[in-house]
Amino acid sequence: MNTTSHQLLKGSLSAIILKLLADTEWMYGYEICQKVKQITDGKLKITEGALYPALYKLEADGLLITKTQIVEGRTRKYYAIAQDQQGNAVDRLAQIDQFLHQLQRILTPADLHQLPTP
Repeated sequence: MNTTSHQLLKGSLSAIILKLLADTEWMYGYEICQKVKQITDGKLKITEGALYPALYKLEADGLLITKTQIVEGRTRKYYAIAQDQQGNAVDRLAQIDQFLHQLQRILTPADLHQLPTP
């Protein structure tokens, strides 16, 4: 992944996390990384070094809650959207969706060929 793609991915982590948790409820960090890799056929890879600071920030902001579970003798931390933040998460995802729609309109305007030539 090139530097630009890495920066775009890093800037999109909160949206990715919220969307996955809205669809799946409880997930742990490695599971989130693997799910992104699976959905994108390996084209996007989130490192744990990038993921965990984003998870911690969302948790500190009150959007996420956590629970721990012992799996095969190891402690695993699961994340979910806080019950009282479900609406906030949906609003954030809707805002991101609207922004992406507008960005797509700028990047591939359908009527570009109809603009007058200066």
